[in-house]
Amino acid sequence: MLNEDLKNEVDKARERLLKQLEQVADKTIILRSSDLKALYQRIAQLPEDQRGFFGQAVNQLKNELTQLISEHREAESALPTVDVSAPFALNSQFNRRPGLFGAELGSCHPLSRELGLILSIFRSMGFSAIESREIDDDWHMFGALNFPVGHPARDDYDTFMTEQTDKDGLPLIAPAHTSSMQNRVIARYKENLAKNEPIAVVIPGRTFRNEDVDARHEHTFYQVEGVYIDKGVNIGNLIATLRTFLQSYFGNDKLSVKTQPFYFPFTEPSLEFSLSCPFCNKQGCSICSFSGWIELLGCGMVHPNVLKEAGVDSKEYQGFAWGMGVERLIMMKYGIEDIRHFESSKLSFLRQFSAGGEA
Repeated sequence: MLNEDLKNEVDKARERLLKQLEQVADKTIILRSSDLKALYQRIAQLPEDQRGFFGQAVNQLKNELTQLISEHREAESALPTVDVSAPFALNSQFNRRPGLFGAELGSCHPLSRELGLILSIFRSMGFSAIESREIDDDWHMFGALNFPVGHPARDDYDTFMTEQTDKDGLPLIAPAHTSSMQNRVIARYKENLAKNEPIAVVIPGRTFRNEDVDARHEHTFYQVEGVYIDKGVNIGNLIATLRTFLQSYFGNDKLSVKTQPFYFPFTEPSLEFSLSCPFCNKQGCSICSFSGWIELLGCGMVHPNVLKEAGVDSKEYQGFAWGMGVERLIMMKYGIEDIRHFESSKLSFLRQFSAGGEA
C-alpha cells in the first residue's frame, strides 16, 4: 500500500472526528472514539515498512484533536460568569429586566403534536378521551386489574411509590401504565351499556417505570390506553380496531399485523401485537432488527374479574383493551433512533417538527 493511500485513510478519519467534535458537548470523548481506536489497531496490521509513516500520521491527528479540545476549554473558561441568583439588574447590560422571547419563535413539541393526531384518529372511530392520573392508589393500580397479592409489579424496586399513603395505609403510586384508569372508565360509562351503546374510551397519560435508560427505554414516557365494552365483542374486533388506527396513523393501508400469546393479569387472552415494518415492508432493516416486524403494544380481551370489579356482568358483556407507547409510535413514524431526544430540549431535534420543518 502506498503512503498516499495511508494518508488518505487518516484524512478521512480526521474529517469524521472533526465533525463529531463539533456535535458533542463533552469534547474529550473524541479521544476515546472508535474511529481513533481503529486507526491505532490498524498499525499492527500493516507491513513493518509502512507502520512508521502511518503511526506518525495517527499520532499527529491525536495531537491535533488534543489541541482543539484544549482550545475549546480555554474559550469556555474565558466566558463571563453570571450569578443566576442575583436580581436581573445586576446581570443586565442596560440595567433592566430582559424581555421574553416572542411566541413566534416557539413550536408545538412533537409529543403534543402527535398525541393530538392519535386522539383525533380515535375520535373519528367513535372513541372519547379521558386523561390519566400521575398519582394513583394501590387498588386502582393493582387490585382492580386482577393483580394477585405478591405479584412482582407490586414491589417498590419495579414501581415508583411515594411515602404518602392511601386510606388503607398503602403507598400512593406513580402509575406504570394507563391501565390504572380502566376501572374508573368502565364504572363511569357503564350506563352506556344499558342504553345499548358501547363503552369506547381512549386514555392518554404519562407513566413511570424503574427502567435502565437507554436509546429504547425511558423511566418516564406516554401511553394511550384503549377500552371497548359491548355485547358480542371478540378478539377480531380488537385486531381490526388497532389495524385501522395504525394504517391511518402511518398513512399506509398495506401494513400487516400479527399477534402472539402473552400474559397480562387484566386481560384473557392476552396478546403481543406486532406491525410489519413501515420502512422496509418486511424486507428487513436496522429499525426492525432485520426481522420485518416491530413489537408495538400489549392488548387482549378484558378479564372477567376486571369487568366484575367495575360492576359489569361479564356473562352478558365482553370487551378488549390495549396500551401503546406514544414515543414508540413517533419513533417508528419518523425513524427516530433514540427515545431520549424527546426530553432532551435539543433545538436541533425539536426544530425538525416546527411548522417550517427547519433542522
